[in-house]
Amino acid sequence: MPTLPDGTIHCEHIWKKFRADKAVPKFYDQMKSLGRTISSAGKLDYRWVLKDVSLHVEPGKTMALIGINGSGKTTLLKIISQVTYQTAGVNIATGRIGALLSVTSGIHPELNGRENIFLYGAVLGMGRQRIKERFDEMVEFAGLSEAVDRQVKFYSLGMQMRLGFTIAAFLEPDILLVDEVLAVGDANFQQKCLNRIGEIVRDGTTLIYVSHDLASVEAVCENAMWLANASTRAVGPTKDVVGAYRQAVEQNAALTTSDEGIVQVLKCEIHATDGGQVRSETDLEVVLTLNSPEPLDANLFLGVSQGAGFPMFVVRHSGAFPAGDFEVRCVLHHVPLAHGRYSLWPAMSGHAGGKGKPYLPWRPVMSFDVMGPDLYGVPEGVMVLSPVYVGAEWEVN
Repeated sequence: MPTLPDGTIHCEHIWKKFRADKAVPKFYDQMKSLGRTISSAGKLDYRWVLKDVSLHVEPGKTMALIGINGSGKTTLLKIISQVTYQTAGVNIATGRIGALLSVTSGIHPELNGRENIFLYGAVLGMGRQRIKERFDEMVEFAGLSEAVDRQVKFYSLGMQMRLGFTIAAFLEPDILLVDEVLAVGDANFQQKCLNRIGEIVRDGTTLIYVSHDLASVEAVCENAMWLANASTRAVGPTKDVVGAYRQAVEQNAALTTSDEGIVQVLKCEIHATDGGQVRSETDLEVVLTLNSPEPLDANLFLGVSQGAGFPMFVVRHSGAFPAGDFEVRCVLHHVPLAHGRYSLWPAMSGHAGGKGKPYLPWRPVMSFDVMGPDLYGVPEGVMVLSPVYVGAEWEVN
């Protein structure tokens, strides 16, 4: 393979296996079972955590890794950063790598903040003078001016995260690896981090970003890879991959609800009140046909989501519902949804603030498309995730 420029990531047919977790036995137990261990050699229980995963990222490009916990995202980052090594396959990452794989990644607890900054910079090959030039800016960004000379072991978790991110993102890496650590910080610092990530990417740094926050993934990365069951499920433009992932999350939520409740959804329809296509900021009518074995005095909720187990908004109707089959119509006024595919989530419970008996468990029952403007033209690094208020009219027949 020809020499690759700094900032290139090339993973080809990566396989990785770990021995399945087992309790570490005491020395006495080890000696007692020595004979059994020898006789069972070659029968150790291994688990594949990555199976034939390939990834190529050019210098200055951004790639998100998404998927449920245990899908292999963090392991792939550790292989790229050479914290661990692949069982088989080729891994090439050229240039200086700044990795934030955990809150305390790269931080020595016995050193103070100042010493950690200079130590990490030296590891990355930066000269002491260059680190001095950036030091004040880094301390101000992290908000640690009063704590920079304190031992890191006395920092709070949030302070450690701020220091770790600042070190990784300001010491001019060719490649920056970020693994779901921004969730520790407050909202203001999260936005500062996203802004900083945007700056270094524009300066030519390659980014691999792991997060369950799909809004930040869409704000930061131009491409994404979806890992599932240790393998690549999809790779391509972020909008397409995240859309497919959201749909799968909602389908899985519908399949894994354990409590069926006593109320059944027999039919569900969604349409624009004017009879045309569902469009942004138009009135939307939801028609549910439900069945209950007994009359209920309950709360009925309707929520709309886009690929998450929580809604973008919820409306509620409290009242009496008859036994047998009955129809509920709900008109949502001027629904402020951008172009895209959404899911409808109904639920029904007893009173007491919606925390009573779940007559109908919270889960998606159908998807629908909304035509209109999308929100992908927002400024780079801005997360499109805002609660909205929707007026509603109810009718129970």
